[in-house]
Amino acid sequence: MKVQRVRRRVTRRRGRSGQRVLMAEAALMGGVALALLAWELPSLRREVRIWRMAGGFRAGHRYP
Repeated sequence: MKVQRVRRRVTRRRGRSGQRVLMAEAALMGGVALALLAWELPSLRREVRIWRMAGGFRAGHRYP
């Protein structure tokens, strides 16, 4: 009785693991940036309102 070996597909992972790490880091940094933007959004809106009440770009040299 002859036993046959099961042929398995050999995958080459030379550059893939590093690429996966970089993609995971990019996703993590994007999530952190998005969370920071969501956290700071109310204060940014308040600053824009104050800036617009002070005259915005039209104020020129009136408010240093």
